[in-house]
Amino acid sequence: MTYLGGLLLFNLLVILTGALTFTNAVEWFGRRFGFNQGAVGSIFAAVGTALPETMIPVIAIFFGGNTADSSEIGIGAILGAPFMLITVGFLVTGASALLFSQRRPLGREILLDRRIFFRDIKSFLFFYILAYVAAFIPWTSIHRAVALILILGYVIYVYKTLNDESGEIGEVDPLIFTPKRSIPRIRAIILQLIVSLLLIIIGARYFVVNLTKLAYILGIAPMALSLVITPIATELPEKFNSVVWMKNGKDTLALGNITGAMVFQSSVITSIGISFTSWKLSPEVLISGLLAIFAAAIDLFLAKTRKGLTAGVLILSGLIYIFYIIYIFGGRIA
Repeated sequence: MTYLGGLLLFNLLVILTGALTFTNAVEWFGRRFGFNQGAVGSIFAAVGTALPETMIPVIAIFFGGNTADSSEIGIGAILGAPFMLITVGFLVTGASALLFSQRRPLGREILLDRRIFFRDIKSFLFFYILAYVAAFIPWTSIHRAVALILILGYVIYVYKTLNDESGEIGEVDPLIFTPKRSIPRIRAIILQLIVSLLLIIIGARYFVVNLTKLAYILGIAPMALSLVITPIATELPEKFNSVVWMKNGKDTLALGNITGAMVFQSSVITSIGISFTSWKLSPEVLISGLLAIFAAAIDLFLAKTRKGLTAGVLILSGLIYIFYIIYIFGGRIA
């Protein structure tokens, strides 16, 4: 058990190293190519750091032996990932703002780019609710139509985000791979991005493997592992990235990394599930889906009525996840 604990700590360090080098590289990527903050946070960073949790449903659906269990795992991972981000991801981001409030420009207040945040949350709600409703319609033709709408919707979302005037990246620390150059070469930026993503993917994969072994040793039920423990582990990259950006006062990038990943997972990845599975939702997935919609709607409402967000509002989202844990462990796991 001690050995596994050491491996888990090492895996965390690998993921953290990848997150630190990735945030640095993706900022330079955006600056060198002239992309705005929305594009860097909600598209490039979001899709890149979403790779670990994306691998789980893809592997389960296409390489799981085409069984009912593999299909359920894939569907649960697809709809569960956005729920984890809107709750635990926001909780970690809010806690980071609170922890680093003394060194941040606005302290506990979140420097929110309203257009980016509203576009991300509204897009997520549209995609997620559409996919959720499709589970109650048994016709394959409708499923295919919904999958197509999700893909086209994400293309439109990317187009709007790339062309949004959300401001430039601003000052960026020297590229870690070439710290002595004031303006790094593009090939050095690309190399650092690739290495960072490899560290994140490999670190997350082995963290899940070792965490699974530890869970079985401790006698943790498989349902708890698939619905609770594994999703948290695979989404560590987004959380670590957001902590780094909140620490540096780059709130738009920190939130965009999470909300952009939610949009990507609820559209592109969800279209895969709708197209290649029965798309029937278990009670646990149904509850997590409703809670994800509720959490996003509450955050959207508070952001509009309060003209912004605070660390406390983001932390409040995490309480929804706690209620879900209580539900899961309230006698429903064998």
